[in-house]
Amino acid sequence: MKKIIILVVLLAIVGAVVWKFNSSNTGSSSNNDNTKEEETKVPTSQTVKVSDKLSEYKNDELGFAVKYPTTWERGEASNNVTFSVLAENEKEKNTIGNLQSKIDIISGKCTFPPVTTVKERDVLKVGDLSFNMISIANAIQGRNYFSRMYSLQKDSICYFFTFTSVVLSPTSKGFVGADAQAVGARNTALVDATDTQFKDMVKSFKFVVGPAGQDETKVSPKK
Repeated sequence: MKKIIILVVLLAIVGAVVWKFNSSNTGSSSNNDNTKEEETKVPTSQTVKVSDKLSEYKNDELGFAVKYPTTWERGEASNNVTFSVLAENEKEKNTIGNLQSKIDIISGKCTFPPVTTVKERDVLKVGDLSFNMISIANAIQGRNYFSRMYSLQKDSICYFFTFTSVVLSPTSKGFVGADAQAVGARNTALVDATDTQFKDMVKSFKFVVGPAGQDETKVSPKK
């Protein structure tokens, strides 16, 4: 009888040890799976906070005005104005080579440059104005190029709007794995946000009339 009791106790102890060992392994495996899952999580998309502060560019000589984000850097020439978006100043990592918007005033008929592939084609209506639009995109040697163009004809003058982005491959700048995916998502978010701001700038376009000059026939010459 004593032998039976001892045998039962021993079996109970062995069973408890085996159960504890299995429970410990199961918990460890679960923790490892969770850790692995957390390490492989990579953001597939991001959003960029867009400033609502706008400045107005007005050119009486060229006869138009537009509103643009105050953070854009403006440069002027005799027949165009350029707005540069300084992506390199972003705190988040990106591999954007160029983000730029431009308005050209051209004498003659509006014509888009010849391209083999047009990604989009549309007409933007803003009040009584109609802007023709095309967009093109291609990739060459690790660089992604995207352009969106609008044109507006008024008499013999063409108002031509261009947004251009050049994005370098994250891997070409040394990013790999999860970092490369995160940088790629950041690139896309920056380009998309700037493209939206560019469209809003086009929508803000309006013709302006500068102050009238003196009638030379009525000005008395100085003696």
